[in-house]
Amino acid sequence: MVKIIYKEADGIEHVLDVPEGMSLMQAAVDNGVPSIIGECGGQMACGTCLVYVDAVWRTQTGEPGDMEEATLELHADNPNAGKRLSCQIKATPELDGLVVHLPVSQY
Repeated sequence: MVKIIYKEADGIEHVLDVPEGMSLMQAAVDNGVPSIIGECGGQMACGTCLVYVDAVWRTQTGEPGDMEEATLELHADNPNAGKRLSCQIKATPELDGLVVHLPVSQY
């Protein structure tokens, strides 16, 4: 299991033990993290699983691919750095302790 901390905009934290290989979006949806919606089920079509990854973790989480970047354009008006779709980040041992910040709203 990989410990992932989902931090809501109001500071509330949800600490989850995520099975290795599971997407951060799926773990959040399965565990009722209210700020992750995941309307498209992880198909990179909606952008409702947006998270912000701190700079210190970006090497481990990787950079978004072309399809993910296209979906992130839905949030182009949001200036926060480190935008990623949590459906595209899989839990790995290297991510143990990762903190992802959640937006005020996914819409």
